[in-house]
Amino acid sequence: MLEKVEKLLSEVDELVANTAEEAEQLRVKYLGTKGVIKALFADFKSVPNEQKKAFGEKLNELKAKAEKKINSLKKETTFRVNSDNSDIDATRPVNPVGTGSRHPLSIVRNEIIEIFSRIGFTVSEGPEIEDDFHNFTALNFAEEHPARDMQDTFFVERNPDVALRTHTSSVQVRVMENGEPPIRTISPGRVFRNEAISARAHCIFHQVEGLYIDKNVSFADLKQTLLYFAKEMFGDKTEIRLRPSYFPFTEPSAEMDISCNICSGKGCNICKYTGYVEILGCGMVDPNVLENCGIDSKEYTGYAFGMGIERIAMLKYKVNDLRLFFENDVRFLEQFRTAD
Repeated sequence: MLEKVEKLLSEVDELVANTAEEAEQLRVKYLGTKGVIKALFADFKSVPNEQKKAFGEKLNELKAKAEKKINSLKKETTFRVNSDNSDIDATRPVNPVGTGSRHPLSIVRNEIIEIFSRIGFTVSEGPEIEDDFHNFTALNFAEEHPARDMQDTFFVERNPDVALRTHTSSVQVRVMENGEPPIRTISPGRVFRNEAISARAHCIFHQVEGLYIDKNVSFADLKQTLLYFAKEMFGDKTEIRLRPSYFPFTEPSAEMDISCNICSGKGCNICKYTGYVEILGCGMVDPNVLENCGIDSKEYTGYAFGMGIERIAMLKYKVNDLRLFFENDVRFLEQFRTAD
């Protein structure tokens, strides 16, 4: 009897079925009510007592093995039938999943950081919800300055002294408060302003602001730093020009233009046929700002600059609608897959 069970164990290992019907026939043959294994269980009573333990163990092993094998054959043949009746060949390897890419704003942000890090600038970060002192007062904003108005700033409800930061200059204030010159840092981050959303403006955008404070820092140092940045970001042929402007926290102040990279300075609708496009504001840090942050303005001077990352990205990638950066349209974003 044991020899018969051993033979059946080997036989079960070799079972093959090409169709669901064949698998069912094997089930009936081995596991059915009149099957081979059922008959062996019926013969168990005639097995000598000294062999019953060994025979019972082998018989249970045979039953379990047959059930597992036949269930496997039934699944295989059923799957094959479903595949034959379908337009999809489930046995083929899946299409490779496309790799993702960094967001274009992240690409430009990282490139700006890398450019300035090569000349000694560190990265500083701060909170996006700011108090009035760090966002306005310390930066020399007058009480009646329009930037404090609800039309420009998102104030926290019931607390007019707390608002979503309108620029990352607030991070520079914190750096000056908690450190001592020389200071050479950039502050990338998200900022918020209560503006209508359009192709050229958004209520949420990203900035990188730079600050350098030391003894004998001059406007010439500022100009050379910005010229270096412009050439590294937009190419060696890029030219810059500085136009007088006004910012509460710098004096003198200027806006910087670069030669239009769309028309190479010849004039087009992007640069309004001037050959230049504005990319950032800058200037020498106002002495009042230094004093507000605990830095002796008689001993130290410094310069600051700030740029919108979206603005830089639009020029770099020739994007004509700022809203595209926020809509997360995969068709737009996948164009930057090889840009990083």
